[in-house]
Amino acid sequence: MTLQQLEYVLALEKTRHFVRAAEMCGVTQPTLSAMIQKLEDELDCKIFDRSRQPIEVTEIGNQIIRQAQVIIYQSNQLKESVRNEKNALSGTLNLAIIPTIAPYLLPQFIATFKKAHPTIALKVSEMHTSTIIEKLRVAEIDMAILSTPLDDPKILEVPLYYEKFIAYISPTESIFERTELSATDMPLDKLWVLEEGHCLRNQIFNFCNERPVQSSTYEAGSIDTLVKIVDVNGGYTVIPELHIELLNEKQKLNLREIVKPEATREISVVIRHDFVREGILNAVAECIKEIIPAHMLDARLKKFAIRL
Repeated sequence: MTLQQLEYVLALEKTRHFVRAAEMCGVTQPTLSAMIQKLEDELDCKIFDRSRQPIEVTEIGNQIIRQAQVIIYQSNQLKESVRNEKNALSGTLNLAIIPTIAPYLLPQFIATFKKAHPTIALKVSEMHTSTIIEKLRVAEIDMAILSTPLDDPKILEVPLYYEKFIAYISPTESIFERTELSATDMPLDKLWVLEEGHCLRNQIFNFCNERPVQSSTYEAGSIDTLVKIVDVNGGYTVIPELHIELLNEKQKLNLREIVKPEATREISVVIRHDFVREGILNAVAECIKEIIPAHMLDARLKKFAIRL
């Protein structure tokens, strides 16, 4: 068994096509097929069901592929350790980010990171938290930026910044006259929230004292949509602090502070516990520090580099 064979298996699992997998790996189709067949013979099992079109992964093949992903990930980690010793930042960074952070962070982050680290190939994907956790476990991504804590012992969290939630209220609502709001002031039957799968939805209900959701509560796919729904239909929603800059001056008049308790979310970069690419982790953190207002940054991040 070789790392090369495992890479061929992962390429075939991704493409489900021998010719495309061979092109991805830079080899001929017969070479890739022969190497995968040799691995199957060595393991005495079938990883792929070739009788299906497109080919499918067998049940035991799924187990082999999950382990292969971790092995290749750890192999890359070893190479990265050597590069770190030589003080060279290069390679590929597969970064995931949740949709309720991406609009405020991603545009500037991509530009800042590429300018500072042109030798690193940056790949960014938007994913919900549950998907990110699963892909970290099987080493399909290197790190992610999301809301924490996750309470997962296999994932290391490094806080980056803290973001307040702000109420966005239609002028037609009675609570619009208040200068600030507490959780008990906010009727759930007038609340517009994100659809299931967004961690921001859960955080909103947490600071609303976990009161039951009324049947007339509506759900949307993005924060920008929530704001537009309130503008047209009344009611209110809750938005992250960084979304304020996307509002026009008239819309900003609809904002109210939330107190008792203050609603805040912690944003962290998360990695596997066996992650060793300290240099790239700090490269990401430094870019975040350039983008996020200083008053929001984690106090430790302002003063210290991240040590693994």
